[in-house]
Amino acid sequence: MESTPSFPDIVMLAIPAFIVLMVIEVLVIRARGTGRYETRDTLTSLLMGAGNVASGLLLGFITWHLFFWLWEFRLFDLGTAWYVVVICFLLDDLRYYWVHRIGHTSRWVWASHVNHHSSQHYNLSTALRQTWTGELTGMMVLQAPLVLLGFHPLMVFFVAGINLVYQFWIHTEAIGKLPRWFEAVFNTPSHHRVHHGRNAQYLDANYAGTLIIWDRVFGTFVPEGETPDYGLVHNLGTFNPLRVAFHEYAGIWRDVTQPGITWRDRWNYVQKPPGWSHDGSRDTSDDIKRAYVEANPHMAGKPGL
Repeated sequence: MESTPSFPDIVMLAIPAFIVLMVIEVLVIRARGTGRYETRDTLTSLLMGAGNVASGLLLGFITWHLFFWLWEFRLFDLGTAWYVVVICFLLDDLRYYWVHRIGHTSRWVWASHVNHHSSQHYNLSTALRQTWTGELTGMMVLQAPLVLLGFHPLMVFFVAGINLVYQFWIHTEAIGKLPRWFEAVFNTPSHHRVHHGRNAQYLDANYAGTLIIWDRVFGTFVPEGETPDYGLVHNLGTFNPLRVAFHEYAGIWRDVTQPGITWRDRWNYVQKPPGWSHDGSRDTSDDIKRAYVEANPHMAGKPGL
């Protein structure tokens, strides 16, 4: 009888550390005399985090059953040696980069991810603004090859949890630049502040989970320069977690049901990048960057533009 490997629930184990780190961050902010926490915003982030846990309990069976079904068709059984776990983590981190990148370039996936960018503040509570609909995006298909290759499903879930836990601490303004060697290899608060910025040169950059090397390899790395302006290109102006979680789905529905457009247009409203419109009346990230360079010619050729 095949034995089932055992891996801890790293995310649940990390929750006490999340709370302690948020308290420390608040104390640091107060000591420096700058306020970056806003009560309603933080409460929304906490509710989004709780909703993410609840949705995982309700919908997590989809990925769970899919992966254990695929496990029956695996090419190999790579075991659970420490080096296998490391290789699995590295491959899953690469997988995360592409899922994250698709999440910014396909509106259907963006509708699930957008809530994470909805805060106009950047602190550790922002890390808790997680999706309620991740299971519905279909992006688990990019993890499926790991299972088919021979990494046990529980290991795949474990390394994905490590990646998620790692990203918690980088959601802060309390930490500046770290040593150059660390900034060169790992995702850091500086790199991730860029990712959360809505400045034209920061749009669609630094998709890394743990290792920033993927952005460097695939040409999406942008170093932190001017202070990021956090939030969405068009901010929501609400702290209602239901609207935060589902507003983009409502927008997609309005667009695909409007009269007088083709079926191709309706499909494009779902899968094209955020901001795409059939009549060119809206701006995508590329449009925003192009307009910014036209208005600021001296910025042409700068990273991200």
